[in-house]
Amino acid sequence: MADDKVIEVRNLTKKFGDFTAVDHVSFDVFQGEIFGFLGANGAGKTTAMRMLCGLSIPTSGEGKVAGYDVYRQAEDIKRNIGYMSQRFSLYEDLRVYDNMKLFAGIYGVPRKEIPARIDEMLQRLGLSEIKYKMVGELPLGWKQRLAFSVAILHRPRVIFLDEPTGGVDPSTRRQFWEMIYEAADGGITIFVTTHYMDEAEYCNRVSMMVDGKIVALDSPKNLKAGYGLSSMSQVFDLIARGALRSE
Repeated sequence: MADDKVIEVRNLTKKFGDFTAVDHVSFDVFQGEIFGFLGANGAGKTTAMRMLCGLSIPTSGEGKVAGYDVYRQAEDIKRNIGYMSQRFSLYEDLRVYDNMKLFAGIYGVPRKEIPARIDEMLQRLGLSEIKYKMVGELPLGWKQRLAFSVAILHRPRVIFLDEPTGGVDPSTRRQFWEMIYEAADGGITIFVTTHYMDEAEYCNRVSMMVDGKIVALDSPKNLKAGYGLSSMSQVFDLIARGALRSE
Protein backbone atom coordinates (compact mmCIF):
# COMPACT_ATOMS: atom_id res chain seq x y z
CA MET A 1 0.00 0.00 0.00
CA ALA A 2 1.37 3.37 -1.02
CA ASP A 3 1.55 6.30 1.41
CA ASP A 4 -0.42 8.46 -1.02
CA LYS A 5 -3.58 9.72 0.69
CA VAL A 6 -6.58 9.50 -1.61
CA ILE A 7 -9.17 10.51 1.00
CA GLU A 8 -8.41 13.00 3.80
CA VAL A 9 -11.10 13.83 6.36
CA ARG A 10 -10.77 16.10 9.39
CA ASN A 11 -13.67 16.78 11.77
CA LEU A 12 -16.19 16.38 8.95
CA THR A 13 -19.68 17.18 10.22
CA LYS A 14 -23.17 17.21 8.72
CA LYS A 15 -26.18 18.62 10.54
CA PHE A 16 -29.83 18.67 9.56
CA GLY A 17 -31.32 21.32 11.80
CA ASP A 18 -30.63 20.22 15.38
CA PHE A 19 -29.77 16.66 14.29
CA THR A 20 -26.08 15.81 13.80
CA ALA A 21 -25.93 12.95 11.28
CA VAL A 22 -22.11 12.91 11.04
CA ASP A 23 -20.25 14.19 14.07
CA HIS A 24 -16.63 15.39 13.62
CA VAL A 25 -15.24 12.28 11.88
CA SER A 26 -11.57 12.13 10.91
CA PHE A 27 -9.66 9.51 8.90
CA ASP A 28 -7.36 8.96 5.91
CA VAL A 29 -7.59 6.36 3.15
CA PHE A 30 -4.56 5.45 1.06
CA GLN A 31 -3.98 4.52 -2.56
CA GLY A 32 -4.73 0.87 -3.26
CA GLU A 33 -6.32 0.35 0.16
CA ILE A 34 -9.54 -1.56 0.72
CA PHE A 35 -11.25 0.51 3.41
CA GLY A 36 -14.37 -0.84 5.11
CA PHE A 37 -16.83 1.80 6.32
CA LEU A 38 -19.20 0.06 8.71
CA GLY A 39 -21.93 0.99 11.13
CA ALA A 40 -25.37 0.05 12.33
CA ASN A 41 -28.49 1.48 10.70
CA GLY A 42 -28.67 5.20 11.39
CA ALA A 43 -24.96 5.48 12.19
CA GLY A 44 -24.35 8.11 9.48
CA LYS A 45 -22.50 6.01 6.89
CA THR A 46 -24.64 7.03 3.93
CA THR A 47 -24.53 10.72 4.84
CA ALA A 48 -20.74 10.61 5.17
CA MET A 49 -20.38 8.80 1.84
CA ARG A 50 -22.59 11.36 0.09
CA MET A 51 -20.30 14.15 1.29
CA LEU A 52 -17.23 12.31 0.05
CA CYS A 53 -18.84 11.69 -3.33
CA GLY A 54 -19.58 15.39 -3.82
CA LEU A 55 -23.34 14.91 -3.44
CA SER A 56 -23.80 16.77 -0.15
CA ILE A 57 -22.00 19.80 1.27
CA PRO A 58 -20.66 19.36 4.82
CA THR A 59 -21.77 21.65 7.62
CA SER A 60 -18.21 21.97 8.88
CA GLY A 61 -14.83 20.27 8.89
CA GLU A 62 -12.44 19.48 6.04
CA GLY A 63 -12.37 16.81 3.37
CA LYS A 64 -10.48 15.96 0.20
CA VAL A 65 -11.11 13.12 -2.24
CA ALA A 66 -8.56 12.41 -4.99
CA GLY A 67 -7.00 15.76 -4.13
CA TYR A 68 -10.24 17.75 -4.56
CA ASP A 69 -12.02 19.73 -1.87
CA VAL A 70 -15.49 18.51 -0.85
CA TYR A 71 -16.77 22.11 -0.58
CA ARG A 72 -15.44 23.79 -3.71
CA GLN A 73 -14.65 20.98 -6.16
CA ALA A 74 -17.58 18.58 -6.00
CA GLU A 75 -17.77 18.23 -9.80
CA ASP A 76 -14.07 17.35 -9.98
CA ILE A 77 -14.62 14.70 -7.32
CA LYS A 78 -17.48 13.16 -9.32
CA ARG A 79 -15.26 12.91 -12.42
CA ASN A 80 -12.46 11.19 -10.51
CA ILE A 81 -14.39 8.55 -8.58
CA GLY A 82 -16.45 5.49 -9.41
CA TYR A 83 -19.64 4.59 -7.59
CA MET A 84 -21.69 1.42 -7.28
CA SER A 85 -24.63 0.68 -5.02
CA GLN A 86 -26.68 -2.36 -4.11
CA ARG A 87 -29.47 -0.99 -6.30
CA PHE A 88 -28.56 -1.97 -9.84
CA SER A 89 -28.09 1.27 -11.77
CA LEU A 90 -27.49 0.22 -15.39
CA TYR A 91 -30.19 0.36 -18.07
CA GLU A 92 -31.79 -3.05 -18.40
CA ASP A 93 -33.37 -2.26 -21.76
CA LEU A 94 -29.97 -1.57 -23.35
CA ARG A 95 -27.31 -4.04 -24.46
CA VAL A 96 -24.21 -4.59 -22.35
CA TYR A 97 -22.00 -2.78 -24.87
CA ASP A 98 -24.38 0.19 -25.13
CA ASN A 99 -24.49 0.58 -21.34
CA MET A 100 -20.72 0.58 -21.12
CA LYS A 101 -20.40 3.02 -24.00
CA LEU A 102 -22.96 5.36 -22.44
CA PHE A 103 -21.33 5.46 -19.02
CA ALA A 104 -17.83 5.73 -20.47
CA GLY A 105 -18.98 8.91 -22.20
CA ILE A 106 -20.60 10.24 -19.01
CA TYR A 107 -17.37 9.60 -17.10
CA GLY A 108 -15.37 11.46 -19.73
CA VAL A 109 -13.43 8.63 -21.37
CA PRO A 110 -12.06 9.95 -24.71
CA ARG A 111 -14.37 8.77 -27.51
CA LYS A 112 -11.59 7.08 -29.48
CA GLU A 113 -10.56 5.00 -26.45
CA ILE A 114 -14.03 3.73 -25.53
CA PRO A 115 -14.31 0.63 -27.81
CA ALA A 116 -10.86 -0.68 -26.82
CA ARG A 117 -11.49 -0.10 -23.11
CA ILE A 118 -14.83 -1.89 -23.28
CA ASP A 119 -13.35 -4.89 -25.11
CA GLU A 120 -10.43 -5.06 -22.67
CA MET A 121 -12.73 -4.94 -19.64
CA LEU A 122 -15.16 -7.55 -21.00
CA GLN A 123 -12.31 -9.89 -21.87
CA ARG A 124 -10.77 -9.51 -18.41
CA LEU A 125 -14.12 -10.32 -16.79
CA GLY A 126 -14.81 -13.23 -19.12
CA LEU A 127 -17.96 -11.52 -20.36
CA SER A 128 -17.06 -10.97 -24.02
CA GLU A 129 -19.72 -13.43 -25.17
CA ILE A 130 -22.52 -11.32 -23.66
CA LYS A 131 -21.39 -8.06 -25.25
CA TYR A 132 -24.60 -7.69 -27.25
CA LYS A 133 -27.04 -9.20 -24.76
CA MET A 134 -29.70 -7.05 -23.14
CA VAL A 135 -28.69 -6.28 -19.57
CA GLY A 136 -32.15 -7.23 -18.31
CA GLU A 137 -31.56 -10.81 -19.46
CA LEU A 138 -28.45 -11.31 -17.30
CA PRO A 139 -28.32 -13.09 -13.91
CA LEU A 140 -27.87 -10.79 -10.90
CA GLY A 141 -24.27 -11.87 -10.35
CA TRP A 142 -23.31 -10.91 -13.91
CA LYS A 143 -25.13 -7.61 -13.55
CA GLN A 144 -23.09 -6.81 -10.43
CA ARG A 145 -19.84 -7.66 -12.19
CA LEU A 146 -20.90 -5.48 -15.10
CA ALA A 147 -21.84 -2.57 -12.81
CA PHE A 148 -18.43 -2.80 -11.14
CA SER A 149 -16.65 -2.81 -14.50
CA VAL A 150 -18.59 0.29 -15.59
CA ALA A 151 -17.65 2.07 -12.34
CA ILE A 152 -13.92 1.61 -13.02
CA LEU A 153 -13.97 1.97 -16.81
CA HIS A 154 -12.69 5.56 -16.59
CA ARG A 155 -9.83 4.41 -14.30
CA PRO A 156 -10.77 6.44 -11.21
CA ARG A 157 -8.46 6.87 -8.24
CA VAL A 158 -11.15 5.69 -5.84
CA ILE A 159 -14.37 3.72 -6.12
CA PHE A 160 -17.19 3.90 -3.58
CA LEU A 161 -19.10 0.64 -3.13
CA ASP A 162 -22.34 0.99 -1.15
CA GLU A 163 -23.33 -2.53 -0.06
CA PRO A 164 -22.49 -3.85 -3.54
CA THR A 165 -23.05 -7.56 -2.79
CA GLY A 166 -26.46 -7.32 -1.15
CA GLY A 167 -28.79 -10.02 -2.36
CA VAL A 168 -26.25 -12.16 -4.22
CA ASP A 169 -25.24 -15.70 -3.34
CA PRO A 170 -21.98 -16.51 -1.46
CA SER A 171 -20.21 -17.80 -4.58
CA THR A 172 -20.97 -14.61 -6.49
CA ARG A 173 -19.84 -12.54 -3.51
CA ARG A 174 -16.47 -14.33 -3.54
CA GLN A 175 -16.08 -13.64 -7.26
CA PHE A 176 -16.97 -10.01 -6.71
CA TRP A 177 -14.32 -9.67 -4.03
CA GLU A 178 -11.75 -11.13 -6.41
CA MET A 179 -12.57 -8.19 -8.70
CA ILE A 180 -12.13 -5.80 -5.78
CA TYR A 181 -8.70 -7.25 -4.98
CA GLU A 182 -7.66 -6.98 -8.63
CA ALA A 183 -8.72 -3.33 -8.76
CA ALA A 184 -6.86 -2.57 -5.52
CA ASP A 185 -3.75 -4.33 -6.84
CA GLY A 186 -3.97 -1.99 -9.81
CA GLY A 187 -3.84 1.04 -7.49
CA ILE A 188 -7.55 1.86 -7.22
CA THR A 189 -8.68 2.71 -3.70
CA ILE A 190 -11.77 0.82 -2.55
CA PHE A 191 -14.16 2.49 -0.08
CA VAL A 192 -16.83 -0.08 0.77
CA THR A 193 -19.83 -0.38 3.06
CA THR A 194 -21.25 -3.82 3.78
CA HIS A 195 -23.58 -5.59 6.18
CA TYR A 196 -21.65 -8.85 5.73
CA MET A 197 -19.09 -9.05 8.51
CA ASP A 198 -17.14 -11.79 6.73
CA GLU A 199 -16.46 -9.17 4.04
CA ALA A 200 -15.08 -6.82 6.69
CA GLU A 201 -12.36 -9.42 7.21
CA TYR A 202 -11.21 -8.83 3.59
CA CYS A 203 -10.50 -5.12 4.17
CA ASN A 204 -7.08 -3.66 4.94
CA ARG A 205 -8.66 -1.43 7.57
CA VAL A 206 -12.15 -0.99 8.95
CA SER A 207 -13.85 1.98 10.59
CA MET A 208 -17.01 1.59 12.66
CA MET A 209 -19.53 4.38 13.19
CA VAL A 210 -21.98 4.69 16.06
CA ASP A 211 -24.41 7.61 16.29
CA GLY A 212 -22.47 9.70 13.79
CA LYS A 213 -19.02 9.16 15.35
CA ILE A 214 -16.20 6.81 14.39
CA VAL A 215 -15.58 4.76 17.52
CA ALA A 216 -13.08 2.23 16.12
CA LEU A 217 -10.63 2.24 13.20
CA ASP A 218 -7.92 -0.35 12.58
CA SER A 219 -7.14 -3.54 10.70
CA PRO A 220 -9.55 -6.44 11.29
CA LYS A 221 -6.73 -8.34 12.99
CA ASN A 222 -5.99 -5.50 15.41
CA LEU A 223 -9.66 -4.81 16.13
CA LYS A 224 -10.30 -8.44 17.02
CA ALA A 225 -7.20 -8.54 19.21
CA GLY A 226 -8.06 -5.24 20.88
CA TYR A 227 -11.53 -6.39 21.86
CA GLY A 228 -10.41 -9.93 22.65
CA LEU A 229 -12.83 -11.42 20.11
CA SER A 230 -12.42 -13.97 17.32
CA SER A 231 -14.51 -12.46 14.51
CA MET A 232 -15.46 -9.09 13.06
CA SER A 233 -19.10 -10.04 13.54
CA GLN A 234 -18.51 -10.21 17.30
CA VAL A 235 -16.64 -6.89 17.24
CA PHE A 236 -19.45 -5.24 15.29
CA ASP A 237 -22.14 -6.61 17.61
CA LEU A 238 -20.27 -5.34 20.66
CA ILE A 239 -19.74 -1.86 19.23
CA ALA A 240 -23.20 -1.50 17.69
CA ARG A 241 -24.81 -2.48 20.97
CA GLY A 242 -24.07 1.01 22.24
CA ALA A 243 -25.99 2.78 19.45
CA LEU A 244 -28.76 5.09 20.62
CA ARG A 245 -30.37 5.78 17.26
CA SER A 246 -31.50 3.72 14.27
CA GLU A 247 -32.97 4.41 10.86
